[in-house]
Amino acid sequence: MKKPKINFDIITLFPEVIEPYTRASILGRAKKNNLIKIQAHQLRDYAHDKHQTVDDSPYGGGPGMVLKPEPFFECVDKIKLKNTKLKPNRSRVILLSTRGDLFNQALAQELQKYEQLIFLCGRYEGVDERVATNLADQEISLGNYVLSGGELGALIITDAVSRLIPGVLGKTESLETIKGSYPTYTKPEIFTYKKQKLSIPEVLKSGHHKNIDAWRKNPKDLSKQ
Repeated sequence: MKKPKINFDIITLFPEVIEPYTRASILGRAKKNNLIKIQAHQLRDYAHDKHQTVDDSPYGGGPGMVLKPEPFFECVDKIKLKNTKLKPNRSRVILLSTRGDLFNQALAQELQKYEQLIFLCGRYEGVDERVATNLADQEISLGNYVLSGGELGALIITDAVSRLIPGVLGKTESLETIKGSYPTYTKPEIFTYKKQKLSIPEVLKSGHHKNIDAWRKNPKDLSKQ
């Protein structure tokens, strides 16, 4: 069996939220075809007290609880041991963080060069800073807002990076990465909604590919088409 192009390892307190999304649609097919491998790891499995404690109160006081460093370090070590053939520069540990690098398409393309991406998903009031400074290679943020945890961020990055792997999409070109975010239409040509006829721009019916490409680069006010 061929080796997956990228291994995505997601360390989380809620691995059950990862599987439903990654087994559907494009990611599901990519996994089935062994183009990618996605595995969620339960952080509590690396806490060795009887209560599997992964959090504690913050030093210096303050609200909430902070995720402890030891389980993250141990889990990452175990994941890397399973991929000992990977060179250090082919694996990257990413902490989902509100103060991290803003995720965009250019960053997705940069991450696509790695063979292993390990995501550290925080919860509660955050993760012990030693995880950021001594374990993570990079911190990434989805934007200027706060989520309950890093799981959605890990899934978004996994999805965006996977799409760039040859063979994952049905076509080598994709609307988002090749053409940009221009308006698209499909049949019917005209349909009526609340007595208003909604039609497609005339240029798209012309068959004139040069004009269509020009329109897509600079779409006109659709109400005037």
